[in-house]
Amino acid sequence: MAISTADFKNGKAILIDGKPYLIIEFQHVKPGKGGAFVRTKVRDIRTGRVNDLTFRAGEKFDEIRMEQKEMQFLYSDGEEFNFMDNETYEQIALSADVVADAAKWLKENDVATLQYAGEELIGVEPPMFVELEVTETEPGFKGDTVQGGTKPATLETGAVVQVPMFVNNGDILKIDSRDARYITRV
Repeated sequence: MAISTADFKNGKAILIDGKPYLIIEFQHVKPGKGGAFVRTKVRDIRTGRVNDLTFRAGEKFDEIRMEQKEMQFLYSDGEEFNFMDNETYEQIALSADVVADAAKWLKENDVATLQYAGEELIGVEPPMFVELEVTETEPGFKGDTVQGGTKPATLETGAVVQVPMFVNNGDILKIDSRDARYITRV
């Protein structure tokens, strides 16, 4: 389906010269002289590189259908991450490159969202809130809770987050995976 620059929206995927791009931001510009144009910031879906591009107003592009599919994370063997579709029980293995930063928030049996642009997998999104065990942190001292200070804690998946001083090894924490923020102890 073809869309024009007037239909641009943040998060929309389009084909530019046969390559898939995701629109990050755009701005319609109407100068005093000459024709209107659209300034855009787009991310190459395959490489992740961000480009600034300018198009004439009304220029047409092919739109790429974006889809999301929830799948259960089964296990990782170090090189590949294995997921299962909960409806068809079909399993797929994804390389660590595709899973990228989501890997530090995935625990066995968690449900992750796989994002597709057309038929192409473009990313993995972990659950918004995850519950993970602290495997390593400095011990807290009595009285440290009043100061509101933080310390680094390593979680069972290898992620490092800043936590309050009263958190100890073995504690289960609720973490916001979007910004690696401590929410509460479970």
